[in-house]
Formats: sequence, structure tokens, C-alpha cells
Amino acid sequence: MTIRLYDSQAQALRDFIPLKDGAVGIYVCGPTVQSSPHIGHLRSALVYDQLRRWLTYRGLDVTFVRNVTDIDDKILAGAAGTTEEWWALAYRYELEFTAGYQRLGILAPSYEPRATASVQQMLDLIARLIERGHAYPAPDGSGDVYFDTKSWPGYGALTRQGAGDMEAAADADPRAKKDPRDFALWKGHKPEEPQSASWPSPWGDGRPGWHIECSAMATRYLGARFDIHGGGLDLRFPHHENELAQSGAAGDAFANYWMHNGLVNVNGQKMSKSLGNSVFAAELLEQARAIVVRYYLGAAHYRSTIDFHEGSLVEAEAALERVESFLDRADRRLADTRFAGLGVQIVPDEFASAMDDDLAVPQALAVLHETVRTGNAALDAEDLHAAAAARGHVLAMSEVLGINPLSPGWAVATDEPAMIALTALIERLLDDREIARQGRDYAAADRIRDELVAAGITIEDTPSGAHWSFD
Repeated sequence: MTIRLYDSQAQALRDFIPLKDGAVGIYVCGPTVQSSPHIGHLRSALVYDQLRRWLTYRGLDVTFVRNVTDIDDKILAGAAGTTEEWWALAYRYELEFTAGYQRLGILAPSYEPRATASVQQMLDLIARLIERGHAYPAPDGSGDVYFDTKSWPGYGALTRQGAGDMEAAADADPRAKKDPRDFALWKGHKPEEPQSASWPSPWGDGRPGWHIECSAMATRYLGARFDIHGGGLDLRFPHHENELAQSGAAGDAFANYWMHNGLVNVNGQKMSKSLGNSVFAAELLEQARAIVVRYYLGAAHYRSTIDFHEGSLVEAEAALERVESFLDRADRRLADTRFAGLGVQIVPDEFASAMDDDLAVPQALAVLHETVRTGNAALDAEDLHAAAAARGHVLAMSEVLGINPLSPGWAVATDEPAMIALTALIERLLDDREIARQGRDYAAADRIRDELVAAGITIEDTPSGAHWSFD
């Protein structure tokens, strides 16, 4: 097994060798919770969910950290002039992001730190940078602290830019900077900002700059050196470039691999407020089932730009329905035979090769759909052994990609009260059925199963318990 990933810093495919045998640490830049999540946020989170699921399938113990930036200029601006506190606004939008992730079946991170909970770690990191001569307090008494880009020869290593190619940092007033490219590590408190949005520091009350937040949180939870740092392509510069520079200047080896996912266009154009073409998560999830949205957002190679247009979800629905139709047909045909429940749930070699090759999901999906065709042909030919084998492969592949239609999570991927109540009732009946089976009351167990089947609920008995889905 050799997994290869495209390292954005090396600008090349590299064999993935974890720093610790059998384990991997991943840090992904999460949302700045200033407004509602859009399609691009969902796509980015889904990409790293696919990576996490594949590394886990390959036997690695994954520690997955995705932060929440809950203090930022735009968050303060969004709350200014309203009766809502800035922290309440941030939390309200954070809940929207969490709901979107859950609807798409994105696994919860191992840790999800908020920036405001790691301010002391940021202060410690800034102090180290000042001590090493790579940062300086503003001489104007503003309380700002800047990273001295000229002091670090490696600045620009991630994006391979020279100093003359870089834009000036626009994150703070340039009046006290030694160089326009110097960026803010600490922002002194301003009179017009709420006092609650500031913390004490050796340089005066203030709040952290954006870039220092991720450097501090990544190393806090994963150590000074960790395996993978991920995020959207739009974060390469200046955010990730600045993270790499300040972490390296502080003496931390930081990320061993850098990964960046492609962006999402809408009808051939980049999403922007000025064009008014943003597609928000809530809107997207109203247009199709959540599992269909996940299929669509995860079907392209993660480094490619995808274009959302009318018909995108229709195409995804049709592709997913082919998988669902085969599984439903196979379950019905195999239910009363000696092949019921058989079919080893491992992915085919061709699928594994594709996923090992920098998460080549399009090629992996091709294997999935070819297996569906093979399985349907086996059912047509009454070759139930081959059909059961195909079923097992399809379940394994779709589970790795997070699009297994039989996964109970998709049946409860809505917070509708009726669905919550129905789920509770079904789970209770399945518990009663399991108790009956353990007590050898097979008549009662069969009666419960028959009642559920008659109500349009498909039951699949697996070594990990009974799974249910809608017929």
C-alpha cells in the first residue's frame, strides 16, 4: 500500500509517509463564522472528510482538527450597529455550519477548537517570535504587533513568490509597519470596538490576527510537527503562507504536507457578493436530498474547480439512483437465499488504487458504477454468488465515500420532527427485535421485522447490528 498525495508546497505528488506509524494528524482551516455557509464551504469540508475516511479505511488512526475562527474584523463589523453581540453572531453562524456538515454526513472532527479559546497559546507564540527577532510591536503605541517578513528568508516558500511579487498585507493600518508585506500578529484594541473583543497582552489590550490563530491551534492539538495541513485553494496566500512563515520562524517544523482543494464556480463564474451569485448551503440542500448533494460535491477530483449549474444535482441524482436501485434489487433477490447478507464488504483493488493515487475519486466512482453494472448483470443471470459479491463491494466503496444509501445516517439527515419521531420508533422496534432474538423468541423477532418491512422499511442484519433504510 502506497498512498500518494499532492503536496502544494513541493508542487508534486509525494508518497504519504506518516510521522508516526499507524497514525496521522490533520489540521484543516475551518470557517470564519461571519455569515452563512455557502457551497464552497461545504465542498472544502467534504474533501477532507473523504481524505479522513480513506486514511481510516487504510488502517490509520486519524486525529482530525478543524478550527472555528470566531473572532475577526468581519465578525465585529457584522455585529456593529445591531443589538446582537459579536460572539452571539459568531455562534449563530457556527451552528449553521455545523448543521450543514451534519446534513452532508461529514464526520465530526476529533477536536474543533475556537480561536477565542486559544488566545494564550497565540500570545506565547507571538512572544517567541519577538524574542527570535521575527516580530515587533508597533512603535506608535497602537498595541499592534507585526511579523517581520524580511527577517525570514523562507517567506514565500509555500507559494514560491519573491518579495517583489507579493501584495501588501491589508489586515492592518500600514502606518506602523516596517514593510507593507508585514502582517498583524496582534491587533491593538480600538475605541470603537467592544471591550469584550479584546484580551490583555504585554503589548496592550487587543485581539489576535487571523494567521496566528491557526498556527497556535494546529500546534496546540497536533504538536510542533504534524502530517497534513489542508484548506481551500483561496487560502494559500496569504493565510497559509503566513502560517508557514510564522511557525517556521518560531522554530516549529509545522505541516509535513500541504493540501488544497479547488473552488466552486457558479454558471462559469467565481462566486462573489458583487455578482450576487452565491449559493448558500441551506438553498443547496433544499434542491435535492442531502446524499445527492454530497455525491455531487464529492464526485470531482478534489484539486479541480467544479461548476455548479442548473442540472448538476439532476445528474448526481441519476448516478446515485443507479447505486440505490442495484442495492435494493440485490437485497430483495438475495433476502430469502443462502446468499442473504453475504458479500465481503471490502473495496476492489481498482478502487483502492484510485483512492491511493491522490484521492482520484472520479476513477473510484467509475469502479463503483462498473461494479453496479456487473452486479445487475449477475442478478439477470441468476448468478447470486456474484451478485452478493458485487453488493459487498458496492457497500464498501459507497461507505468509504460517505454515500452508502443504506447507512442509517441518511435516513435521519433531517431535523424534521416527524423524522425524529419515526427514527425513535424504528430504533425502539429494532431493539425489541434484538432482545427477542437473544431470547430465542424468533417468532416475535420475525413479526417485528415483517411489520417494519410492510411499512416500507428495509432491514439489513450485519455483524455490527441491524441497519434500516426506507424501501
